[in-house]
Amino acid sequence: MLTFTFRRLLISIPVIVASTFVVFLLVTLSGDPLANLKGRNPPPSPQVIAVEAHRLYLDQPVLQRYWTWMTGVLRGDFGPSVRTNLDIGHEIAARFGVTLRLVAVAVVLALLLAVVVGVLSAVKQYSGIDYGFTFAAFLFLSMPSFWFAVLLKQGGISLNQLVGDQVVYTIGERSVVVDGGAWAQLADAAGHMVLPTVSLALISFGAWSRFQRASMLDVLNSDYVLFARAKGLTRRRVVVRHALRTALIPMTTVTALDFASLISGAVITETVFQWRGLGDFLVTSINQRDAYAVLAWLLVVAVAVIVFNLIADLLYALLDPRIRYE
Repeated sequence: MLTFTFRRLLISIPVIVASTFVVFLLVTLSGDPLANLKGRNPPPSPQVIAVEAHRLYLDQPVLQRYWTWMTGVLRGDFGPSVRTNLDIGHEIAARFGVTLRLVAVAVVLALLLAVVVGVLSAVKQYSGIDYGFTFAAFLFLSMPSFWFAVLLKQGGISLNQLVGDQVVYTIGERSVVVDGGAWAQLADAAGHMVLPTVSLALISFGAWSRFQRASMLDVLNSDYVLFARAKGLTRRRVVVRHALRTALIPMTTVTALDFASLISGAVITETVFQWRGLGDFLVTSINQRDAYAVLAWLLVVAVAVIVFNLIADLLYALLDPRIRYE
């Protein structure tokens, strides 16, 4: 197991290097990071522009600039930002906590719903329950994520206006001022998570429930499940103790892959609900052509994809004792 883990981590290194280099080239070729500075009225002196270009390594060749950034990352330095008062590493760490909180809760909610609905649909195949869950799954699958998020937000605003009080929060990850102690702050943060979490969870639930249903149907028709039924085991015991464990293996892959994807995909949800997470950080960095900030965001997402893929592979051995990694 340790050998497999170490080998996977070694293979991931060139993937990270190649992806960050491609993004670095794209951001570098997209425009001049000093365009906003040069466009000021009155314009700054050539000396000021030269100093800023040197700070951003713009006086170096492209390959050398990338190498300077990579060696800095190994020391914990994510490079200079066009925003002179911004520490990229500190900002990424703070924003990552906000996004991770949102995505983690959404994944847990979506996974619980998908497993329950997928199992029920498979057990009650072609019944009214199966058709109802299928309709709901395809409904959420067909909804564009930004449209669904805006719909939920507008629904929350309308509900607040109808009641005449703040029933659900529609903006931000927490209130500016919260009266009370730690419990009041926790309740406030939880209240702000309701609509964004539901938005992310239901979109993911639609696809995951179909995966779980298909996986469960495949297992229910396998020989060992039919043999367990022939031995006289109850249907509930066969489904829960024998079929479900095996059927969760494909869901492990899907969940691990989508968890990392949701971290990057939360850009839309965070923009709609005005959360200051990684999504807002990426949009601002792209608008300002902040190459090193965009690279830091990509590095976080790339590492997340690699880590959760590795976790999925390791969970296989826990779910199915027949799987061993040498």
